[in-house]
Amino acid sequence: MFFIDAVISMQRVLISIISLWGILFYSHGLAQDNIGIKFFGLSIHPKGEKSNAFLMPNKLDKNAYFVMNFGLEIMYEKFFIKDAFSFKIVKSLYSDCAARLGGFVHVGIRRKIIKKDKHSLYGGIGPTIIFRRNWLEIPGYNNPGKFNGDINDKWQHLFLWYGGEFEYKYFLSDRLDFAVSFIPGYPDLMSFAIGLNYKFVK
Repeated sequence: MFFIDAVISMQRVLISIISLWGILFYSHGLAQDNIGIKFFGLSIHPKGEKSNAFLMPNKLDKNAYFVMNFGLEIMYEKFFIKDAFSFKIVKSLYSDCAARLGGFVHVGIRRKIIKKDKHSLYGGIGPTIIFRRNWLEIPGYNNPGKFNGDINDKWQHLFLWYGGEFEYKYFLSDRLDFAVSFIPGYPDLMSFAIGLNYKFVK
C-alpha cells in the first residue's frame, strides 16, 4: 500500500524535523516549548478482545482487557499562547497488541486544563493516522473491519480526524517534567505512555 509505505518511510524525516524545530525555536520560543520521549505502554480494551485474545502474546488477562505494548513516542510541543495553548506533533513506533510493528503520527492543538503547584493537566485533539502490519495475515483473526487494507496489503491503517490525548505533567526542574499520556479511545482502545519532557529554558 503506497500511502502506508510512504508514512513508514517518513519516520526518520519526522524525527529530524522534530529535532530541527527544537533548535530553530530555542532562541525564539516560550519557556514551555519542549521535546519529549515516552515509553509506550499499556493498551486497554474496555470491552475486551475475547475473539482475538489468542493472537495477543503480551495480554495480562485471558480476554485481553489489558495488553502490554513495547515501543517509544517522540514529540515536539510549541506554545503559541504562553502557558495556555500549544501545537504538538507526536510520532510513535511500537510492538502492537499482536506483537507486530505498528505506530502512529499525530498533530494537534493542546490547551492547559488545570495547573496547581507542580502538577498540570493538558488536553488536546487533532488528526491521527494509525498503521500496523496487516493482521489479516494472521490465521484465525476475527476482522471487525475498523482498519483499512485487504489481505494482499503489507500494512493496514486507520485515519482519525479527532484523535485526542490527555497529558499529566509533574514539574521536576526548570528543564524537566515527568509526563504521562492517556489516549481515551473508548470503546475500542485506550492507552498509556510514560516518560520525560525537556523544556527549552532560556
